[in-house]
Amino acid sequence: MTATYEVRLARRAARSLASLERREQQRIRAALDILTSNPRPPNCVAWQGEDCVYRVRVGDYRIVYEVLDLVFLIHVVRIGHPREVYR
Repeated sequence: MTATYEVRLARRAARSLASLERREQQRIRAALDILTSNPRPPNCVAWQGEDCVYRVRVGDYRIVYEVLDLVFLIHVVRIGHPREVYR
């Protein structure tokens, strides 16, 4: 039996998501739903220099998140265009 992870958005990520167009919001929410069952999908990339931080691409946007396996939690740190996320 596979445990499902809970997704929590940081305030910054929630504001970024709310500022996007509805279609992009739907795509990102769908990607977040996929992360609940598989927090490390094949298209995710580990954040260099960090142990549990990953990024996943959704169209022109990136989701940067931290996986906390002990409590089955995915903490979404940032959502946005690469020019904004990597600063």
